[in-house]
Amino acid sequence: MKKIPVMAAALSAALLSVVMLTTFSGCAKKPKLYLYNWTYYTPDSVLRQFEKENNCEIIYDTFASNEELYAKLLSGGTGYDLVFPSGDYVSIMIKQNMLEKIDKSKLSNLVNIDPMVLQKATYDPKMEYSVPYYFGAAGIAVNTARVPQYEKSWSIFGRSDLQGKMTMLDDMREVLGDALVHLGYSVNTANPAEIAAARDLVNSAWKPNLIKFDAEAFGKGFADEDFWVVQGYAEVVYEEISEEQKKNTAFFIPPEGGPAYIDSMCLLKGAKNVDLAYKFIDFIHRPEIYAEFTDYFGFPATANIPARQLKKVTPYYQAEELTNVELKDDMGENLTLYDDAWLTIRVGD
Repeated sequence: MKKIPVMAAALSAALLSVVMLTTFSGCAKKPKLYLYNWTYYTPDSVLRQFEKENNCEIIYDTFASNEELYAKLLSGGTGYDLVFPSGDYVSIMIKQNMLEKIDKSKLSNLVNIDPMVLQKATYDPKMEYSVPYYFGAAGIAVNTARVPQYEKSWSIFGRSDLQGKMTMLDDMREVLGDALVHLGYSVNTANPAEIAAARDLVNSAWKPNLIKFDAEAFGKGFADEDFWVVQGYAEVVYEEISEEQKKNTAFFIPPEGGPAYIDSMCLLKGAKNVDLAYKFIDFIHRPEIYAEFTDYFGFPATANIPARQLKKVTPYYQAEELTNVELKDDMGENLTLYDDAWLTIRVGD
């Protein structure tokens, strides 16, 4: 083995230290974007492409409900740059000064957002604090091999011939909202008599036919054919069923309407990586990226118009089915009316 002169060895060691320091310093300085989003709501391919384009790292934390998101933020769970609340919680967070105002001059792709979505986003129609991420709604999945004849209406849950083969979501605003629109009322009514009528409809006509209220296993139960009709989200059902089963599965949002949601991208107060956050918002609304996102989940490209021409996957339902849906508002003190009605449904008088 050739002996290296002392001076040369020292110089080599010094150079190696500089290289290592530069390398590790570069890694340490790699910018990070902290996202707090719904579970399985952004394709990994989209996240990795953003990281590559912007030479950054995304830290992606998830929540299962708006309540979980809100509670974590209130309890000091800060450090996030972008959060993805639904409309009613955007409204709450605006009122509590939890969000930064959106600087639209930093966003070139807002022109792609469907004006119809903004029209429904009455909590922030000018995108002062939020940018729509996805506009959707729960609907009804039907096993057409088992139920060949059916009406596209929430009244399907009143069919006694399907007793023991149906589920509805374990979600107060969803179930009562369905009953309210079926009766011709708003999903956001604060009229005690209307809420009572919806409660009675669920208790007397729908609940007796249900196996249970289920917000977690309805997709698997549908795939196993334990349930033939379920209220739920299309992506959950289609994630569970086989390709063969898809031929005998129909999913629809009743024309009479129902509760809907707009999940939005919001810049959290005190966010540290603001420029990167704006880049991510604009990246999501790049038409080809939005098409990739919605294709992955089988969604229609509800919030981004030009993305609709770039989709490669037929969505599980069409954006037009959302025409008559109504966003769930923050009910404030009137929420107790719903709480009381739901208690009689889930527990009994």
